[in-house]
Amino acid sequence: MYLFVDQLTNVDFSYLDPKRGLVGETWLADFGLQGALDQNSMVCDFGIVKKTFRQWLDLTLDHKLLVPSQSPCLSYQLNDAYIELSWKSQRGEMTLSVPESAITLIDAVEITPQSVAHWCADQAKKLMPNSVSQLDIEFNPEVISGYSYHYSHGLKKHDGNCQRIAHGHRSTINISKNGIRDFDLERQWCQRWSDIYVGTKEDIISESDAQIQFSYQAEQGKFTLQLPKHWCYIVDTDTTVEQIAKHIACTLKQQNPQDEIKVKAFEGIGKGAIYIC
Repeated sequence: MYLFVDQLTNVDFSYLDPKRGLVGETWLADFGLQGALDQNSMVCDFGIVKKTFRQWLDLTLDHKLLVPSQSPCLSYQLNDAYIELSWKSQRGEMTLSVPESAITLIDAVEITPQSVAHWCADQAKKLMPNSVSQLDIEFNPEVISGYSYHYSHGLKKHDGNCQRIAHGHRSTINISKNGIRDFDLERQWCQRWSDIYVGTKEDIISESDAQIQFSYQAEQGKFTLQLPKHWCYIVDTDTTVEQIAKHIACTLKQQNPQDEIKVKAFEGIGKGAIYIC
């Protein structure tokens, strides 16, 4: 007997890629369990499956930086519950020093939906009763008919895991001018923010022609990140989705002062903020 739960939840995170560098991502998670029927004629109760795996993914992947531990692009060391790493991609090199809890090391050469799913299935199988003989996990991006962009950021004031300096999302955006959807503006903005790090100006501690270093102290510890300058887009505010929607709308308003601009910015799947000016 095989039990399945499609789109059980979604996870928002960033990962390190040998070509693209630091990539914000959002995946939907599908689960399948094979096993014998128990005394209740079930492989496993749906309520248990959903609660168990949602909690596990929240702790393991969500709002974390996924790092392929077998990649030749990576060097790292652990020191007093902190991880310090260097990543050399085709786009440039980044360095990072963060609490160990902000990172998940995936035993793989590269981060892909398949490699992460395989690793997760091995790790999470122990959470199920002995009657479950096989656990299958599949990750898929949201199907988006329009344009999307991948961005990473950190929110030092956040009480939860959004304070981690390198977590991210794959998001779409709706932009309207005078009540009419403008797909060309959406395309332009998504191209502009392809694999971007959206940073807060006050978090910059050093800057050169080639590199920007961000650092801040948050509840979970001290976070420091150094990136190539061309990976970054700097704003004067925090990088919440509310401020992102406002920034995009106001930027477009300056370029089109006679028009009403409406921006519906998504943060991952099915949530976000709207700003009109």
